[in-house]
Amino acid sequence: MSWRRWLVCALALGGCVAEAAAAQHIVIGSKRFTESYILGEIVRQTLQDAGIEAEHKQGLGNTGILEQALATGAVDVYPEYTGTIVRELLKKDGNPTLAQLNEWLAPRGLKAAVPLGFNNTYALAMPEAKAAQLGVSKISDLLKPQAAALRFGLSHEFLARADGWPALKAAYKLPMQLSGGIDHGIAYDAIASGRVDVIDIYSTDAKVGRYALRVLQDDLNFFPKYDAVLLMRSHVDPAPLRKLEGRIDEKAMIALNAQVELDGLSFAEAARRFVKGDASLGKSVSPDFWHKLFADDFARLLGQHLLLVFGSLLIAVLVGVPLGIAAFWWRRASPWVLAVTGVLQTVPSLALLAFLIAIVGGIGLVPAVLALCLYALLPIVRNTFAGLQGVGPAMRHAALSLGLTRRQSLRHVELPLARPMVMAGIKTAAVINVGTATVAAFIGAGGFGERIVAGLAVNDTIMMLAGALPSAALALIVQFAFDRIERQIAPPVPELGRGIAQAETMAG
Repeated sequence: MSWRRWLVCALALGGCVAEAAAAQHIVIGSKRFTESYILGEIVRQTLQDAGIEAEHKQGLGNTGILEQALATGAVDVYPEYTGTIVRELLKKDGNPTLAQLNEWLAPRGLKAAVPLGFNNTYALAMPEAKAAQLGVSKISDLLKPQAAALRFGLSHEFLARADGWPALKAAYKLPMQLSGGIDHGIAYDAIASGRVDVIDIYSTDAKVGRYALRVLQDDLNFFPKYDAVLLMRSHVDPAPLRKLEGRIDEKAMIALNAQVELDGLSFAEAARRFVKGDASLGKSVSPDFWHKLFADDFARLLGQHLLLVFGSLLIAVLVGVPLGIAAFWWRRASPWVLAVTGVLQTVPSLALLAFLIAIVGGIGLVPAVLALCLYALLPIVRNTFAGLQGVGPAMRHAALSLGLTRRQSLRHVELPLARPMVMAGIKTAAVINVGTATVAAFIGAGGFGERIVAGLAVNDTIMMLAGALPSAALALIVQFAFDRIERQIAPPVPELGRGIAQAETMAG
């Protein structure tokens, strides 16, 4: 057999092995609320018990991000609700059967399978005492004059969804004009403290009873059925997950949510108890701050955070320094270069991430690194430009008078003299990126932001601090490291520069 045939066979075999390995690796996604985290963990552990390699990308934001993740293959399966699939993904109405739903999903390369056994619908809720005082028991009662002063604290996603506030307001002809939203994870504390009067809830929320809320009756039957299913790419085999079918009823889901939100269990531990059939809680095992800070995921999150920061910084340096040089050489272009890099830094991080997801066609590391790179450009470009500007024209002319070309003058004289200013810009960009990298967790890129997002989902202050403090400490370490580097690489004026200075003195 010729070497060409051997090569073809080897490539074919390698492709088959890679395909088989990919088929055995399932990526599970979840949205940014307690129930979705728990269900994602249940799916991951069920697959692992079946001998299938599975990874859970937690807290990926709203339906739109997960829809994009499914479409690009960044995620293979995630827990979703039939009403959301019909209204948000398919832009249709009604309560179709699972078979009909899959007919609609097939052209997208998706399918819904493994109905879990409970319906988690949206609802509006308010404190029982206030509802009784105002005589409000159903959504249409919000039209009463005495309800006009109620303060609404609706979640950001509910305010934007096709099956959320805009359509609900139109169906009930509600007159309220709402200007802003609140994260679902802190809505219950907001209503308990009296800052808001009405919030949107999920019917399986564990805190409804704990906070003594009245769930308002949907008297127009506006909300569709939200049966929990697993939404997956068409190639995914649902057979290993069939054991979950019909196993989680509404009562069981409320209990699982309560184990996390009220009893302090982690998402993984609550899921483990369910998968293993150990429903007993026993004594609360909520870990303290130090255990959460140095949990098993610390090394993984640190590595991901460093990759985000320094991967984006390296690209920003390779792009930003030449841009700063170009802005200095071609003065007419400098206002445009500095203006564009300045505008990039003013774009909100989540908006920039959403824009880059659409361009890149996926979530995860790539759009996160690109976003951080764009944020790092301004200090690098600006300081490179300012450093070169700070080199006096007499020094530049002296270099040229000694026979150096413009390029040689830049390389051997101007850039060495501008180096402290350039390094200051790189240091500023690195420190900024350490903090900004936390938002990468919203699109599954990992890092310490993963803890902050998870803590926000369940209003766990300790969890949020376990993510925020390492990020802050890392920023200080990076600042200190760059200060040391600046001192190390800032030698006296180089020999060529000294010679030029002497030539300049003699010419004077």
